[in-house]
Amino acid sequence: MSESITITDNRTGESKEIQIRNGGVPAKEFSALLPDLWFYDPALLSTASCESRITYLDGEAGVLRYGGYPIEQLADDATFLETAYLLINGELPNEIEYAEWTREITYHTFIHENVRKRFLDGFHYDAHPMGMLVSAVAALSTFYLDAKDIFDPEILYKQIVRLIAKMPTLAAAAHRFSVGMPFVYPDNELGYCANFLSMMWKVAEPHFEPDPVLVRAMETLFIMHADHEQNCGTTAMRIVASAHGDPYSATAAAAAALYGPRHGGANEAVIHMLNEIGSIENVEPYIQQVKEGKRILQGFGHRVYKSYDPRARIIKETSEKVFAVTGKNPLLDVALKIEEIALSDEYFVSRRLYPNVDFYSGLIYQAMGFPLEMFTVLFAIPRTAGWLAHFKELLEQDLKITRPRQLYIGPEARTFIPFSQR
Repeated sequence: MSESITITDNRTGESKEIQIRNGGVPAKEFSALLPDLWFYDPALLSTASCESRITYLDGEAGVLRYGGYPIEQLADDATFLETAYLLINGELPNEIEYAEWTREITYHTFIHENVRKRFLDGFHYDAHPMGMLVSAVAALSTFYLDAKDIFDPEILYKQIVRLIAKMPTLAAAAHRFSVGMPFVYPDNELGYCANFLSMMWKVAEPHFEPDPVLVRAMETLFIMHADHEQNCGTTAMRIVASAHGDPYSATAAAAAALYGPRHGGANEAVIHMLNEIGSIENVEPYIQQVKEGKRILQGFGHRVYKSYDPRARIIKETSEKVFAVTGKNPLLDVALKIEEIALSDEYFVSRRLYPNVDFYSGLIYQAMGFPLEMFTVLFAIPRTAGWLAHFKELLEQDLKITRPRQLYIGPEARTFIPFSQR
């Protein structure tokens, strides 16, 4: 059987056979036959905007792989920095490569003093940490002027290292500013995730030692969020990269997309929903209101997953280990009851609505002490590695600047009317 499709222009009777490649068909082949037509695809739901080696996602089967490696294996055995290296370079590092990668990331965790003293300290006292992060990342482009030389491999690599290294520092600084606590410098004796927890929670200890269970939980959560194909933030990253913007500006654009509640705010919405439900007794009435179209079941369903999100299963297991250290989040029983009912109810099963990555991640973050306004920031830290992998890949592919077309639905040509005649 031929791996192709045939299209026919019924206006002319002309037909054309188009080969299927990697599960898609080239739009330019359609344009050759139909040069006067554009594809109308709001939100790009049926459009592949690129070819990528970075992440494989099969929403029907609930499969997620980074560079061919199942997310389950990475979550069990890898560190976040190993995963970041894999995303950026396409292969897992050997011991020598990993040691050098870790050393460089650690060396670049410090931020310029002027970023902290003159920029971050200039925000209003109640500024949202995510707004501060977006602005601070964009501002970094003014501190590293060589960042605009994106076609020098060594210079680009240095910016990638800087961004992955500095995101936890900027994130922790934004949080501590928002709660009126002094800035904590990075501790180069700690690993990536442990250092982040130190910068978040250190008070007066000479040396902060985070619980290893919580450190591993952060590693797992960061791995889960490191990349997820062509989501809104990654698409924003690629669009700016296609204009050859510098990595800091492009990362700020991606983070700005993530800042939107439809994208990065989903786990926060889950916590609000669980708080609203309050107790197990209120779960069934709430579920009934969802079925009647009066409520939304946050944390269920996904744009691409039509079976159980593999990340949700991993994070649910991680939550049990975290709660053994922090104590059980009082909202966990409500969440478990929701999942139990939804997974056995034909209404949700027939619509293929299963828990996604956001359903349990917020419970873990809350149990670890993170305030709700930090949830999207926690998403941005690891996703930076995925964003930069796409930035680098787009440059390697030498793609044209992104420029979609539109279907015009406004008025036809008309004559300007002076004020006196309107």
